[in-house]
Amino acid sequence: MRQLNALLGDLGDALRRHGRLIRGVQWAVVAFYGLLLVLPALLPLPSSQARILDNLTLLAQFIFWGVWWPFVLLSIVLFGRLWCGVLCPEGALSEWISWRGLGRGTPRWIRWGGWPTLAFILTTVYGQLISVYDYAQAALLILGGSTLAAMLVGFLYGRGKRVWCRYLCPVSGVFALLARLAPLYYRVDEQRWLDNPPPRQPPPNCAPLLDIRRMRGAADCHACGRCSGQRGAVRLSARSPNAEVLIVGPQHASHWDSSLLLFGVIGLAMGAFRWTVSPWFVSLKQMAATWLVEHDSYWLLQADAPWWLLTHYPQANDLFSWLDGLLILFYLAASALLLGGGLWLLLRAAASLVSRTGNVFEHLALSLIPLGASGLFLGLSATTVKLLRYEGLALAWVQPARAGLLAGAITWSLWLGWQVLGRHGARGLSRLAAFGCLALGSAGVGYGWWLQFWGWS
Repeated sequence: MRQLNALLGDLGDALRRHGRLIRGVQWAVVAFYGLLLVLPALLPLPSSQARILDNLTLLAQFIFWGVWWPFVLLSIVLFGRLWCGVLCPEGALSEWISWRGLGRGTPRWIRWGGWPTLAFILTTVYGQLISVYDYAQAALLILGGSTLAAMLVGFLYGRGKRVWCRYLCPVSGVFALLARLAPLYYRVDEQRWLDNPPPRQPPPNCAPLLDIRRMRGAADCHACGRCSGQRGAVRLSARSPNAEVLIVGPQHASHWDSSLLLFGVIGLAMGAFRWTVSPWFVSLKQMAATWLVEHDSYWLLQADAPWWLLTHYPQANDLFSWLDGLLILFYLAASALLLGGGLWLLLRAAASLVSRTGNVFEHLALSLIPLGASGLFLGLSATTVKLLRYEGLALAWVQPARAGLLAGAITWSLWLGWQVLGRHGARGLSRLAAFGCLALGSAGVGYGWWLQFWGWS
């Protein structure tokens, strides 16, 4: 371990030394991102005979939703928020324009802790209404709009900072949750920082506005390496993937973390990934349409909404009626409230069996991060599998791999939950009863994914 940490420390120092090279890589990613985002939106929709390798629109769709986003999430779990600090085009643009902007102080309303949760919910819901995974115009509207908003915030606030990334980015809260599982992080020795031994280096520019001296985990750190070696107190190091949940979690868990995880990452995301294949959604739509026809009410059945409000692509025979939009909203809200609310109640029950003081509930919620992370990866990679099967690939190994990933995530979450209960003093029957609540919640989430990939297929 000592040799590994020495190697990692050298790697972190290299990131600091080669900051100019990293900026160059970021601009290359910006150019690639802009090309794939803008150009396909200007082209006609691909024909039914088009394939990934001969159609730029399909290629961009595959790269964005089949490769880019699933493996960005995986990279967060493996390496922390290295994507944010080294590769993210939105963060790079926000910081770049911040150096040239007005440099105002960050107002209190921007620092409200609920923005990442609210932004994730709104972006997810809106993306489903306009079919962001399927159409380049929708991807340009959401991803491009987010990029422009990041640049506007960067122009207005901060000086060479990433105010957008810290407080407003729709995926910042999700990344902060997933990064808690990363086996790599920048370890800070606070006492050595205070001692400030020579040689003394100039203070680093921490773009996400962190208090480096008091940093205890990987949740908020962008892993850019700019502070590596600072005062001899900051080193890239290895750790147990469970360390931040079990040890740092009690000090830094908040109700926004638990709300985003339970209602957003698990509840809402599952609804967003599976409404298109859900027989429940089809039955609900048929019932609602029949009732409307029987009562001579047809306006909700009209499919005349603009594409930026509801999916509207007549040339692809893909049009959402107003009824479709309302039912999508209902299905997503029901998934978030029923699944997220059920988990919330079970965790509250488990916490009450352990202690009525402290933040047991928030700490227990963090134990479900592996389950939430696996759900996001399963849902996003479903697009990867779908597009590759359109190309004629059988991919027989996918279902066993999905089962293994889901089983492993459930096991990991339950093990974390058991350890969290022990750290809060649970013993004997109370610990078993509280663990039973966690097991029931995990089983419910697992059943939801089983329905999508096995039960409804």
